[in-house]
Amino acid sequence: MARIIALFVLCSVLFASINAISANFMDTFLVVGKVYCDTCRCGFETSASKYLPGSRVRIECKKRDTNDLAYTVEGVTNSKGEYKILVNSDRGDEFCDVVLIRSSDPTCDEPNKGRDRARVVLTRNNGMVSKTILANSMGFLTNEPLASCTKILQQFSEDQF
Repeated sequence: MARIIALFVLCSVLFASINAISANFMDTFLVVGKVYCDTCRCGFETSASKYLPGSRVRIECKKRDTNDLAYTVEGVTNSKGEYKILVNSDRGDEFCDVVLIRSSDPTCDEPNKGRDRARVVLTRNNGMVSKTILANSMGFLTNEPLASCTKILQQFSEDQF
């Protein structure tokens, strides 16, 4: 009888541990995105854009009712200008944005207004299954546009349609 009780207690502890680990796993998110240099100062990515390794970004989550900062975590872009930031909890009651902090290129360090942040939804309360969240690319503006930008931007001209 004592063996059955010990086995029951052991199974209960094991089940509780597995349940806690899986709940913790379900509340994690991996936010992935890119940081680029807008080498033509046109306000969006082009074939001339370059990606910025070593740039800093931050996830900022604010409370919906007070707009107070509730959570932050920072990341750095890799050699391809990509960042991957792990968020260890569900942020369902908050508004979360990935924001540019610092460019790694001193000749391309002006945050592009409108492309300097990306809204991300970090909750499972919306039926989302994936733990990977793709954020829109964010960009800095170069100090001096490339000479080839006129030709590059012609492909977006209305005359081409």
